[in-house]
Amino acid sequence: MRIAIEHQIVHRPRAGRPTTVQMLRLTPENFDDQTVAHWQIDVDCDARFRRGHDGFGNAVTMLYIEGAPEVVTITATGEVLTSDAHGLIHGATETLPPALFLRATPVTPGDDAISAFAAQAADGTEGPLAALHAMNLALHRRFAIDRDAAPTGIDAGRAFALERVTPCDLAHIFCVGARSLGIPARYVSGFAARNGDARGQAHCWAEAHVEGLGWIGFDPCTGLSPQDTHVRIAVALDATGAASLAGEPWGQAAGNGVS
Repeated sequence: MRIAIEHQIVHRPRAGRPTTVQMLRLTPENFDDQTVAHWQIDVDCDARFRRGHDGFGNAVTMLYIEGAPEVVTITATGEVLTSDAHGLIHGATETLPPALFLRATPVTPGDDAISAFAAQAADGTEGPLAALHAMNLALHRRFAIDRDAAPTGIDAGRAFALERVTPCDLAHIFCVGARSLGIPARYVSGFAARNGDARGQAHCWAEAHVEGLGWIGFDPCTGLSPQDTHVRIAVALDATGAASLAGEPWGQAAGNGVS
């Protein structure tokens, strides 16, 4: 599938700072089932860019603005070609051992209710892959999903007690549930096309590591593995490490940053 993306973040930098520095995670990379046809990041003021990778292996762009105006608009545009690998991730850069992704974080702490839910969903399944698919589908069926809501910032345990959640909440809950089963899991930020539309919108999901298969994507918003509708941008232990923009705090004016 050829997915067209135009993603804009509008922010208001803090006044009085001579130089503004931000890390952007807005660039997809090539792997076996994802090919970047073209990609460009633009800023509506004078700026310097430096490209590299963060500790999780994600492509990052460091943005430096001297004497930033009151409002700065960052726009990422491009086209990405995808194919359906049933969620399997092959050929992506991996810099860290899977076991690292068993680690809890402040927004993905161990939680008894999520652990019990994951154990119940996995009961009677054969092997970790079947258990993960069962939990993914069970999460999809349990919650009403507000796909366009901004991330709440609450931890997975508090989100699990709600009836309506965001995609970010669901990805965090999936990670906690998978880790409670002894399976490494990580948060994924990116874009996804919806309802046959070839335009990608900001989205997030999760990946879990299964011995003998590697990393596999799970999207509890659909109850399925990501297909050729998903464009993968960044992975981390939770949403904080995969955020589209990180650095000194900015006052947000508007925008649709990766959730």
